[in-house]
Amino acid sequence: MQPHLREPEYLRVLPDGTLKQLNPFTGTEVWTVPGRGHRPIEVRTDDRPIDPVDVGAHCAFCERNYLATPPEKSRVVRADGGWERREATPASALFDTVAEFRRVPNLFEILSYHYWHVNHSFEPPARIRAQRDAYLAEPEGLVHVLEIAGTKLRAAGMPGDEVEALSTAERLEAASGFFGGGHDVVIARRHFVDGATSTSQLASSGTLSREEHAQFMAFTVDSVRDLYDANHFARYVVVFQNWLKPAGASFDHLHKQLVAIDERGAQQEAALARVLENPNIFNEAGPNYAAEQGLVIADNEHAVAFAGYGHRYPTIEIYSKSAHSSPWEHSADEVEAMSDMVHAMHAATGPDVPSNEEWHYRPIDLTAPMPWRIMLKWRISTLAGFEGATKIYLNTITPSSIRERVVQQLQTLRGIGHVARDLRIGDEVDLPRDPLHYCR
Repeated sequence: MQPHLREPEYLRVLPDGTLKQLNPFTGTEVWTVPGRGHRPIEVRTDDRPIDPVDVGAHCAFCERNYLATPPEKSRVVRADGGWERREATPASALFDTVAEFRRVPNLFEILSYHYWHVNHSFEPPARIRAQRDAYLAEPEGLVHVLEIAGTKLRAAGMPGDEVEALSTAERLEAASGFFGGGHDVVIARRHFVDGATSTSQLASSGTLSREEHAQFMAFTVDSVRDLYDANHFARYVVVFQNWLKPAGASFDHLHKQLVAIDERGAQQEAALARVLENPNIFNEAGPNYAAEQGLVIADNEHAVAFAGYGHRYPTIEIYSKSAHSSPWEHSADEVEAMSDMVHAMHAATGPDVPSNEEWHYRPIDLTAPMPWRIMLKWRISTLAGFEGATKIYLNTITPSSIRERVVQQLQTLRGIGHVARDLRIGDEVDLPRDPLHYCR
């Protein structure tokens, strides 16, 4: 029997108004039934007065708790009216400056140093070993590492008395991932917005200033490149941001995670198959199709955002127009343009909406061109039995409703100067055919 071949209708409206969506790259099927697109999407967050005693120490990521995380790899500080990057700050100097953004190893990494060492015979490069030795040579650094190693062991289930009985060498062995691991966290300074009086006033990507978000983005891009440089067995560095607990965040404190893995991942393999079949697929199934359907939200010189289709959750897709496939190959202007677009989408979404920010780009071991693209997914629904049984996902908001919501918010935000003024919003966008230059 001839198999049924489905034409790639990414969006199809039925007579009753039901919208059926198909993701161009993964084949994910999504249905949106009428009548639910305008319900509130915000979640209720904790709302208590902030105790002044707790300011700067609300969680392990806060600025008074630098010693509650593993040894810092790098930080961004304000200096002489500008911004300055500082590498491997020693424990004795952690509180000499205020880190606007800091990069630290994840205490509970997805792939541990042990994984890389045993499976790939990985050893940290000389510069990493030198940083480790320098940190441990300082008394404050040694005490810090031993204490955090103990915290990790107790969290893993080791009784406290057994942890205390370990030798220094045994504790340091448990801390090997603090210096040679490949799972980092990039942490923003604020837990709450400046001047907050209530615990509901969380500081999100969208509450940062445009300039702050640009530093956040550039710092993350450089950190991705550094993870590749530190581990030549890494085939892909996954970058994501979980905002609020319904989206998977351990702390309601703004941070991104970077995870080096030794596979490309199914998502990138699917994208690779599509681009090898049709090198222009990201244009055709991305901004070209979005423009045809009236789903483009905004653009600037180097980036474009549109309401996505075929996603399990309502999604905004942000694409770089650059000819470069890797984020670290982008010019400073191109990275800033992506930052402006991502910042604007977060600001328009609002700090009370749980979300995942997912980065996608060409894996380092490929030559096929792919654009850098970022998905902002609103985690406003819970997957249940229907989705598991059918692999058809129910999405409560149509792409056109996403566009309408976000465009309205962006116009207000641009009017008060909170997002980049050079954004073209909604009907102001005149997108040419094939705006992405990655395959040229």
